[in-house]
Amino acid sequence: MGEFTDKLKGHANEAVGKAKRVIGDALDRPDIQAEGDAQEAVGDFQKAKGTVKGALGDKI
Repeated sequence: MGEFTDKLKGHANEAVGKAKRVIGDALDRPDIQAEGDAQEAVGDFQKAKGTVKGALGDKI
């Protein structure tokens, strides 16, 4: 169950981060662009964590 949740949260954070980056580009706001980049990175990490949990299964 943790694998699916982590991957889902990762995809959500990645999507919100991309949206923030686009908004930051449109408004010429580097601070919003940076927030988007950071949120995307969190999403990537969460997806990777979910993949590792799936690979390890019940071994941990």
